[in-house]
Amino acid sequence: MPGMGIIVNMAGIAAGGVVGMLCGRLMKERFQQTLMKACAVAIIFLGLGGTLQEMLYLAPDGHINCTGTNMMLGSLILGALAGELLNLEDRLVQLGEWLKRKSGSGGDAAFVDGFVTASLTVCIGAMAVIGSINDRLLGDATVLFVKTVLDCIIVMMLAAAMGKGCIFSAVSVGIFQGSIFLLAGFAEPLMTEGALANLGYVGNILIFCVGINLLGAAHIRVANLLPALLAAVGWSFL
Repeated sequence: MPGMGIIVNMAGIAAGGVVGMLCGRLMKERFQQTLMKACAVAIIFLGLGGTLQEMLYLAPDGHINCTGTNMMLGSLILGALAGELLNLEDRLVQLGEWLKRKSGSGGDAAFVDGFVTASLTVCIGAMAVIGSINDRLLGDATVLFVKTVLDCIIVMMLAAAMGKGCIFSAVSVGIFQGSIFLLAGFAEPLMTEGALANLGYVGNILIFCVGINLLGAAHIRVANLLPALLAAVGWSFL
């Protein structure tokens, strides 16, 4: 049934978040902090590995070369400008604050950070886009089922370290992937091989940035870089 993949994805994220939150309550704070750093490192290397897979290629002369650097720079710059104009980061935080109030989690200081971090981690990437398109046009939710397993594990680890807010990243996935599902008729012709490659390239860079934020090394307004995904897809048609 079309749409089932998105529903299963949301349920898997929520279930993983609940299990992680319950496990986290049994841990001392130092265990939670170490687990959060471990999640950060895992997310950094997931993003880095995916980026290098798209960035590097083996030339006929045996040398490893880079490709798509102009696309990467252009997409990130355009995406940053558009994201700051739209102020997407603050809008995502506002959604987190609203969910915090509605869920009776006013005393949870980590709720919004957990919600934003988990939302960005599970929403960014080619699997979310192509999976939602396949679910709508082909009735094939296989990609989203695979994504559900990955998301469940990631959110479970994040929720153990950051708490209840991570569970509500299921709402973000529902909004993001549901929008793609509804627009699939328009989006499907745009998802060429080159567009998907660019999407994976830039999307994995953003995942890397989420890991950097989680590590505490810096604060990158990742949500304000999300329009870079659209710029990357558009770049493939130039």
